[in-house]
Amino acid sequence: FFPTEKTWPLCLLQPQKLRQPASKLCFKIMFGKRFSVGKNTTFRKNFGLYLEKGASIKIGNDCFFNRGCSINCLESVEIGDHTIFGENVKIYDQNHKFRDRTKLIREQGYSTGRVKIGNNCWICTNAVILKGVEIGDNSVIGAGCVIYRDIPANSVVKSNGGITIESLD
Repeated sequence: FFPTEKTWPLCLLQPQKLRQPASKLCFKIMFGKRFSVGKNTTFRKNFGLYLEKGASIKIGNDCFFNRGCSINCLESVEIGDHTIFGENVKIYDQNHKFRDRTKLIREQGYSTGRVKIGNNCWICTNAVILKGVEIGDNSVIGAGCVIYRDIPANSVVKSNGGITIESLD
């Protein structure tokens, strides 16, 4: 299987139809230096990747993405080494602009902000990481949390309607 203009959506949206090394190769062919993945990083079924021209994604060594995870990148997403993701984790480095009432929301473009996730983090099932966020090393993001602000290193984030940040120390 070699991706072409007509088949690239298969690579990006359904890499499970390719063998593991082939899906990484497919991403590298499509995005070149703008997409890098470290050694021993694995992706389970239904991993989704969207990478806009001029944007970049860097994923460290020994990372694991469970089923249904996706990264949507218009600017920059960086993930450190040994970070693991539960099912259906979503990462967005952009959001729709919506303030101009004279235009449809879909015509207003996007605002962007770099996302950085540190080393040795665990992002649990159904978490959503939003634009402009930095998650420090050794942090755990609980299931279903929406992360919209920076999380210090060595933190545990739990959902209780809002977010609660505790230190591991």
